[in-house]
Amino acid sequence: MKGVFKIIIILGLVGVLALIRIYEYQYFYDPFMYFFERAYQSGETINYTFEMFFNVFLRFVLNTLVSLLILWVAFRSWGIIKFSSLIYTAFFVVLFPVFIYLMENVRPQEYLAAFYVRRFLAHPLLILILLPAFYYYRLSRSVNIEKKY
Repeated sequence: MKGVFKIIIILGLVGVLALIRIYEYQYFYDPFMYFFERAYQSGETINYTFEMFFNVFLRFVLNTLVSLLILWVAFRSWGIIKFSSLIYTAFFVVLFPVFIYLMENVRPQEYLAAFYVRRFLAHPLLILILLPAFYYYRLSRSVNIEKKY
């Protein structure tokens, strides 16, 4: 029953990630979403403000916190949480300045690079890598321990 309860909690947290994505238009101002839906093909330029950068940062923080909760429920290991926090921090420290640079210095024809960097920041993609990686790590570690005895 403990495993079923874990899965239910993890599915609920995945639902929270989905709600962040569903309500992004209402709560997170991001002209990039509108720009690529409508104006990109016509060659228009994007008008952005500090608020867009703040909202990308806010979405990253929210997605990171929920993702770390998912990892905590799945593995109950502070080592995994600390390591994942370092990965998320490094990810942010590298990509957020790149995103700002691209928005400030790229021509309208090259906005696609900034769009994909923003996508990595605004969507919880790392959890799709970390969850199976830590599961495989735990599985392989338990197999190695059994082989020794």
